[in-house]
Amino acid sequence: MTETLPIETPDLPGPEAFTEAAPAVARLQELYSASVAFLTDRFMASLKGDAPHVRYRAFYPEIRLTTTSYTSADSRLSFGHVAQPGRYSTTITRPDLFENYLIQQIDLLLKNQGVAIHIGVSDTPMPLHFAVANTAGLTVPQDGAMNFTLRDIFDTPDLTVTHDAIVNGEGFVFDDGSRPLAPFTAQRIDYSLARLSHYTATDANHFQNHVLFTNYQFYVDEFEAYAREALADPDSGYTAFVGPGNQVITDPDAVLEPVPKMPQMPTYHLTREGGQGITLVNIGVGPSNAKTATDHIAVLRPHAWLMVGHCAGLRNSQRLGDFVLAHAYLREDHVLDADLPVWVPIPALAEIQIALEEAVEAVAELEGYELKRIMRTGTVATIDNRNWELRDHSGPVQRLSQSRAVALDMESATIAANGFRFRVPYGTLLCVSDKPLHGELKLPGMATDFYRTQVARHLLIGVRAMEAIREMPLERIHSRKLRSFEETAFL
Repeated sequence: MTETLPIETPDLPGPEAFTEAAPAVARLQELYSASVAFLTDRFMASLKGDAPHVRYRAFYPEIRLTTTSYTSADSRLSFGHVAQPGRYSTTITRPDLFENYLIQQIDLLLKNQGVAIHIGVSDTPMPLHFAVANTAGLTVPQDGAMNFTLRDIFDTPDLTVTHDAIVNGEGFVFDDGSRPLAPFTAQRIDYSLARLSHYTATDANHFQNHVLFTNYQFYVDEFEAYAREALADPDSGYTAFVGPGNQVITDPDAVLEPVPKMPQMPTYHLTREGGQGITLVNIGVGPSNAKTATDHIAVLRPHAWLMVGHCAGLRNSQRLGDFVLAHAYLREDHVLDADLPVWVPIPALAEIQIALEEAVEAVAELEGYELKRIMRTGTVATIDNRNWELRDHSGPVQRLSQSRAVALDMESATIAANGFRFRVPYGTLLCVSDKPLHGELKLPGMATDFYRTQVARHLLIGVRAMEAIREMPLERIHSRKLRSFEETAFL
């Protein structure tokens, strides 16, 4: 018969009502920090002594709201209010990282609902791995490396409660009957924060609200060059440039040292106060990488993300170096089929489209009908087979023609679809680097001139579009086009 160990938990205050956002977030930070300290201290002590004879458990803090009124909120807002009377809750992690976001979302909720929120300790255990994740020099050894079984003494990540059920569909309810206040639970967020650090080699606190995705190293080089020019300009508003390994430079002439092992998705951040800068992620090639990156960046609730990469031009009238502004997507990437069926339309978002088109006009110094010389608007097809050209063309080409596709790549539809799924505004501006249906394959040497002349301009267009989006009110960017029948109050 297995002995049941007594459970020791931190002594924390009970639930308390709050009618102001800042004190509420301060209490969340107090509860979270106390739970992290409790688990960290007990774990470090257990590594030095005999096997513990007690189970240590701490819990995530939570926000709860109960309303009995159908109070009518500002109908222009797509967030900041609940749909109907009832009980609502969400667990919270890293309130230090999400401080601005939490204050903004709680403040809207308090104003729109007219009732207090309650801050307290949830009944969701905090896994040890996530509790010690931000303690320098402390890692959790593999099971078997210690003189006790880890799961007997501490809680570990639980995949049964780490899921996307809230964002994937209507009607999710917690076991206690409350509806979700936020799109992600604390443990789902912690899981993604750990994955982000692993895949990008930069900590979550460096990520900015505006994210560019690319599929080539050339764009990284241009982004770094742009960042150094911005740091040299005291009026740019940008404060630092961060590279893999969490290297932070503020001097435009400072050197970013090569990291011993480059991550799978090297990520760079041009920072600005309040997270209003730009992050560039080199996701590499393929829809799997595109899904992985967006799955995890989504928990940071960015204001927008854009794909700026290379594509195959499908029309004979296109030239190498032309731009393609996606207004629709043909999804043959398959990585999101289980989460977002292919029959779900992925609409173009007017605010993003306008920002991208105006950025092309400004950088290319063309406008109106003249812009058609270098840019096409149309359907972008995304596939999961890089060597599709080697297959029988009759099937694929017919589908591409029926969809009116003007370009083909392996990432854009995945990024847009996950943006739609996670309620993150999205857009795509691609650059034609080859025309396989017309004999212009992407081969060494053939594309050299294209890379040299076009990448800098393309990257600058993406940056300019993001800077325009940054100036838009948040409620304008996050329109109802991304919201379903029953939504969480938090963005």
